[in-house]
This record gives sequence, structure tokens and C-alpha cells, in this order.
Amino acid sequence: MFKIGKRKIGNGEPVFMVAEISGNHNGDIKRALKIIDAAADAGVDAVKLQTYTPDTITLDSDRPEFIVRTNPAWRGKTLFQLYGEASTPWEWHRKLFTHAKKRGLICFSTPFDNSSVDFLEKLETSIYKVASFEVVDIPLLERVGKTKKPVIMSRGMASIDEITLAIKTLKKFGTPEIILLQCVSAYPANPEEMNLATIPDLRKRFKVLAGLSDHTLSHDVAVASVALGACVIEKHITLARADGGPDAAFSLEPKEFAELVGSVRLVEKAIGAPSYKRSKSERENIVFRKSLFVVKDIRKGERFTPENVRSIRPGNGLAPKWYRTVLGKRAASDLKRATPLSIHHVSR
Repeated sequence: MFKIGKRKIGNGEPVFMVAEISGNHNGDIKRALKIIDAAADAGVDAVKLQTYTPDTITLDSDRPEFIVRTNPAWRGKTLFQLYGEASTPWEWHRKLFTHAKKRGLICFSTPFDNSSVDFLEKLETSIYKVASFEVVDIPLLERVGKTKKPVIMSRGMASIDEITLAIKTLKKFGTPEIILLQCVSAYPANPEEMNLATIPDLRKRFKVLAGLSDHTLSHDVAVASVALGACVIEKHITLARADGGPDAAFSLEPKEFAELVGSVRLVEKAIGAPSYKRSKSERENIVFRKSLFVVKDIRKGERFTPENVRSIRPGNGLAPKWYRTVLGKRAASDLKRATPLSIHHVSR
């Protein structure tokens, strides 16, 4: 467990809910600010940006290698075109960080090269995100590690060896805490490919906190991850999918995000902690358990038999475990039908 500001993150703490803005601002800073407001109203803990320019992440080239051929929303564009549309202008960052703070949210970002780390350090970011595609960018991980800030890292596409090297690199260069997110790097992702059972395995195998980065189209997968120990859930947010944008198709709208947060908080309460104590409502209902009752009038000295003593509801009499002990014994007094049987009714 560790803290970001006043917020504790870890096992036993409320799930750290992150709303990913990404390119859903559609090039309009006013829209970006509205998304932050919507995220705050939905009850999230943090909003996340992505920090890059087309030039820092790729080359302006139309060679076949640079043309996107997967994901319907992006197909046919060059990488330079895609990242030009999706990038968040660096001159917006300070205003977005400030606005998020005013709304009580933590704002952080995903850097994609050393210059973006340097820039985010000037903004005094408290935590970094490593994207699934950058797990293998060891020079970048070295620079992120040197900030000595906690890191949330998505593991989409990464093998065990690649994850091991990434964690080793971050820790070697100074990262104090790492949260590894189960993630399927598909946009959108199919629920049947999510393999949420990986979450507890990540925690056990790599000795780190674990969570979920979710690109599915509903919030069912994210809610289910809570039961498997996710301490962080990250999901994209947009004002309206109909408005379009590079990530709109797999993003939640504000009302949906609020429902997600509400469901997660409810599941957290339901999971609770291992307990064999009776709840308040159980204590009220314990009287409706079965117990031993006289079911036929019995005279003093008469033996107890299956015909005059039964285990029935309610629970005012002797516990049913005494049934075999009572049978064959004699009544210490006259007993009327419907009398709850007491140890005092049995002759010694």
C-alpha cells in the first residue's frame, strides 16, 4: 500500500478509479475541462492524460509500416495522422492539472518519451502511467524510474519475461511502488479475452499490486475485477460516444461511468473481509432456525419420542443437536403441545 497525496492505494483500500481522457477531448480544451468535470461528478479518484506529440512518438511517413491496418476507428490513417488527432497539446496540461485538482482529483499522465517525462516533472506529477505498448521501451522505463515516483503499468501484449524486465528496470532506477494492470490491448476488447484470473496471478507472481485497464464496451468486466483483488481500475471516458473521436467507441459516457463507480463501491462493501460473525440482520432472524418443540401433549414421566418431540421452526427450544439425547428420556412435568423444549423439561 502507498499514498498519492491523501489517497491510500492498495489491498484493503477503496479501488482507485481512473478516468482516461486520452484523445476524447477532440482537440477542444473546453471539452477536456468538461470531461474532467464529468469524471469528478461520476465519483472517480483521478483523471489521466497522455503526453506526446506526433514527432515524439513516430515519424511522418506514409510507408506501409506506418499505416494502421487494425482497429476500425483508426484503419487507413498513418500513425502520424492518428497521433496528431489524439494528442493532448502540452500547453493544455497545466490548466488541466490545475482544474482537476480544484475538483478534488489527482491528475497524471502517460509519457511516451524522455522529453514528456521531463515535461511532466515540471508539472510535479505524483505518479506515472506506463502504457502497454511501452512496456518494452527500456530506455523510457529507466527515465521514469529515475523520477522515483510510483508507476501504474498496463501489461497488454507483454510476456512474463517482458514484464519481469520492465519491473526490474523500474525498480533498479528508483521506482518505489508498481501497480500492474491486466489489460488486453485491443480497442475495443472482447470480454471473453480479458482473463481476469490473471489479476491475482500478477499480484502473486510479480509481488506487486494489481488492477485492470479495461477497454471492453460495458462495465461488467471492471466490476468483476474487484472480486479478484483489483486495487486500480482504469477506463476511458467521453462526454458522448456519438461525438466521435479516436477513443470514443470504447469509452463510457458520464452516466455510465457514475454507474460503474457506484457498482464498484457496492461490490467493495459486499466483499468485506473474512467473517463468521452473525450480521445484525442474521441476529434478528436467528429465531427462525429450527429447535426442539413438544408437538403432542406429554404427561409428567412420559417418555419423549419421535411422535411427541420434533425439530421445527422457530428456534426458541433446545438446539436440534440434542434430539437423540432427549429421545427415551422422561418428562419432568406436564407439557402442552407447542411448548419449546427446555433442558429443565427432561428428567435427570
